[in-house]
Amino acid sequence: MNTATKIEAILYLKGKPLSISEIAEYAECDRTTVEEGIIELIDEYARRNSALEVVETPDGYSLQLRSDFQDLVQTLIPLELGLGALRTLAAIALYGPMLQSELINLRGSGAYQHVQELVELGFVKKRRNSDSRSYSLQVTPKFHQYFQIEELPTPFSSNQQQLELKLQSASQPK
Repeated sequence: MNTATKIEAILYLKGKPLSISEIAEYAECDRTTVEEGIIELIDEYARRNSALEVVETPDGYSLQLRSDFQDLVQTLIPLELGLGALRTLAAIALYGPMLQSELINLRGSGAYQHVQELVELGFVKKRRNSDSRSYSLQVTPKFHQYFQIEELPTPFSSNQQQLELKLQSASQPK
């Protein structure tokens, strides 16, 4: 098995961006070999006109579906979140990681149901906080992939409204 094929398998299995160092560790090779393998993969995917591509993100390299296919994703895997759940997701994305108790203060008691739904859909990770009785909430890599949001804006009300609009438009069937 050549290095590029091994890197492809690593990126596929991890399902999130990985740094050169992380890839080198998993592939059990040096950074230069990984860099050469990634260049080979990028070139190979471009030549075969694949639905997938290897891209560099701020967090590292990732194997992902080309943006040309996002309409297909939303057709095959439609997201049906209500406005309240979208607003709760936007709050977690902007202010997270955050305590569930803080979210309830911000969004009201209906957010408990929203959190449950968002956890089931894989957009939010809920973890018991050792410092309090509340859970810690944060968005998952699936959130970033699905909504194509690599960096989140700072938490200001106009930015929250922009994120809510982007989330809402991304969740509408095309």
